[in-house]
Amino acid sequence: MEHKFQELSPHILIMHAEHDTDRPILAAITGSRRTLLMDAGNSPAHAELFREELARRGWRQPDLLALTHWHWDHTFGMTAGNVPVIAHEETARVLNRLAGLSGSDEELERLVQEGTISEGSAEHIRLEYGSPRVITVCTPDLIFNGSITVDLGGVTCELNHVGGDHSDDCCVLHVIEDKVLFLGDALGPSVYGGPRRYSSTGFLKLLERIYGYKAALLVESHGVPMTEEEFRADLVPWERLARIVDVFGDNRERVLLELKAYLQLEELPPGLLRSVEYFLEGAR
Repeated sequence: MEHKFQELSPHILIMHAEHDTDRPILAAITGSRRTLLMDAGNSPAHAELFREELARRGWRQPDLLALTHWHWDHTFGMTAGNVPVIAHEETARVLNRLAGLSGSDEELERLVQEGTISEGSAEHIRLEYGSPRVITVCTPDLIFNGSITVDLGGVTCELNHVGGDHSDDCCVLHVIEDKVLFLGDALGPSVYGGPRRYSSTGFLKLLERIYGYKAALLVESHGVPMTEEEFRADLVPWERLARIVDVFGDNRERVLLELKAYLQLEELPPGLLRSVEYFLEGAR
């Protein structure tokens, strides 16, 4: 695997996402007094690679860890660092329920059957951890409800609960002075407990809230950092799709007709076509 690191500002270093085993972006935000790590990684091995890079660059090691949501790829690396963990109350509730998990094939199958994870997630876990595997799920230390603010020393991080289709506990992390907004997976579709789906109304409200931050850089956990201009341009087809579904519901033929006409395309690209199905599923 090739590990790519990028300094987004003098205070922020990220490790880019890797899709083979569903590793999301990790970020270290450092101030004059302490460093905050955003998300724990999908395994201790994932987390340790980032810590090694911080050491190589002479950056302060994390003093705190903030979780964007409970999903395994963002939390199962928590054992790599013995630091206080900040999480939304719903994130804490699910992680407390998973705390006895050991990672056996039988447990993974049970979690798939009950809709806690997907078969795709189970396969990624097998690839990331190998076999035999040991997984230790930790529980958070500092629990918040709506939002929590952390002063790192000249750098202020605000963790806000926004919810969304992907997971009820989704949070965004705003690094205020640097005008960087980490979105976690908040704009993703639902992935567990049934077909993938989007709520058109919910998606539009969340998008409006995200734009309200007026961030200079926006970072989705399985994407790449984008300027606000790039991000808005990238989301235009999805925003339009959501508005069309808001009007026409699950009328697939009309939704496709309206979207193709707006984008002036005879055929939609595969990624957008998949999202059409997610939005239609959410409208049923």
